[in-house]
Amino acid sequence: MFHRQMVMLLLTCCIASFSLAQDTTVAPSVDNDRIPAVKYAEMVRGEDIRQHLDILASDEMEGRETGQPGQRLAAEYIAGHFKNIGLGTTPNGTYFQPLSFAQNRWIDLSLSVNEERYRFMWDYYAFASSNSSTDTIKADEVLFLGYGIDDEKYSDYKDVDVKGKVIMVYQGEPLNMDSISYITGKMEYSDWALDWRKKLETAKRKGVKAVIFIESNVNERVSRYRDRLLSGQMSMGMEEGMSDNYAHSIYVSKDIAKEIIGKKLYKKFIKTRNKIKKTGRPYHLMLQADVALMMLKEEKVLKGENVLGMIEGRDPELKDEILVVSAHYDHLGKRGDDIYNGADDNGSGTSTVLDIAEAFKAAANDGIGPRRSILFLLVSGEEKGLLGSEYYVKFPVYPLDKTIVDVNVDMIGRVDKDHEGNPNYIYVIGADRLSTELHDINEAMNEQFVNLELDYTFNEEDDPNRYYYRSDHYNFAEKGIPAIFYFSGVHDDYHRTSDTSDKIDFEKTAKVGRLIFHTIWQLANQDKTIEVDVIQNQ
Repeated sequence: MFHRQMVMLLLTCCIASFSLAQDTTVAPSVDNDRIPAVKYAEMVRGEDIRQHLDILASDEMEGRETGQPGQRLAAEYIAGHFKNIGLGTTPNGTYFQPLSFAQNRWIDLSLSVNEERYRFMWDYYAFASSNSSTDTIKADEVLFLGYGIDDEKYSDYKDVDVKGKVIMVYQGEPLNMDSISYITGKMEYSDWALDWRKKLETAKRKGVKAVIFIESNVNERVSRYRDRLLSGQMSMGMEEGMSDNYAHSIYVSKDIAKEIIGKKLYKKFIKTRNKIKKTGRPYHLMLQADVALMMLKEEKVLKGENVLGMIEGRDPELKDEILVVSAHYDHLGKRGDDIYNGADDNGSGTSTVLDIAEAFKAAANDGIGPRRSILFLLVSGEEKGLLGSEYYVKFPVYPLDKTIVDVNVDMIGRVDKDHEGNPNYIYVIGADRLSTELHDINEAMNEQFVNLELDYTFNEEDDPNRYYYRSDHYNFAEKGIPAIFYFSGVHDDYHRTSDTSDKIDFEKTAKVGRLIFHTIWQLANQDKTIEVDVIQNQ
């Protein structure tokens, strides 16, 4: 607490040091002539944001759905703005980072055991994106193979012929009575438990025909993944055809597992499972059951673009450090004649970032641009699962080890029910998850320049909405990059055709934009690189 208070005091008292044109030993008063940040922040204006938003949220953009013509029109508009104000291109000479998305949807999926047919999303589930299409897989026996792990410290596959077989395994990994992993030797899971790909890739290499995972709570999992299971799952284009690298897989209820095991072998099965846990040694068991599995799916490839514009830092010693300012510009598109314009989600954030970029470029044109480089990153695929930002962090245009922070703007144009009648607020999420300094800087900028109510309700670890994990900043945070997310909350028009630009509070949006500008200005110009000082369990 003492450390944070001291940082806040220093930031507030020494705000004059933000000026690149003044004597840093003297604290000048806050005015447009003496603190350039104020002058350029005032360029973030509601009328300018409105001009962008009226175009991006127009019917002509058709809801900006990733892979559709409206999304490409929006990308061209954003790139045109970057070109008009003079932002730098990516190293490929354009403002675009092309990416593609593979959309997978089940056409026919069926499972029967001992001639009893079971119900998809009731008794079992399977992900289209991690399975390739196949005619019926049939087997008259199933090999129980423990946890399906092949590690030097523990291997279920050692001395076992699995080629052409259907195997049944537990999820996770074996732990001893003290919950210590036999693989890590700690109370920590290995990648075998944390990354579902490892088991399926291993099974594929070993020649396994199909993997049946025992799922302890099918109903809970189906509820969590309902949209992905029903409406078709999208994955990044780099994963096109990746399902061919995985063994076929399905997740079944305990009742189905018991039917596969059979009454005669049930006690022996339980003993086998318990021996694995007790000894840390693998055991397997052949089970007699007739299994038939059909998996037919449709796969479409959709193209999209991230749009990038760069302002190179003016300080030779700091310009290799990069701040990312992100917002997603895609939305839900059209359903028949209905257009989901997405004015708040996330036309508001996109339009504000465009105006912030113009303000920073004006400062650069006047010779007092940021000391560090700023990348303005407008991503698509957010509504499909944060795919555009995920693609960027996996295939970064600029080195992630030089990326010092992500400032993310997603829905800042409305007032939610908890603040009805009081637009002078913004939710701040994630700022202190990796860096207390990022939190303190944002607080100081707000106190000195803007005076919004900063609401941290959704930043709580136990927030049931889990917004920290639901916007593009999270893909940067997962890589250990400090991130701050600005958000004004949901409203009755969220993800509806009624989310239109006439309902945006542009004065509020601009005020939030000015806070974002000041925070970026400080991060880009202070002598010390922002510090990562929080260890996060994600």
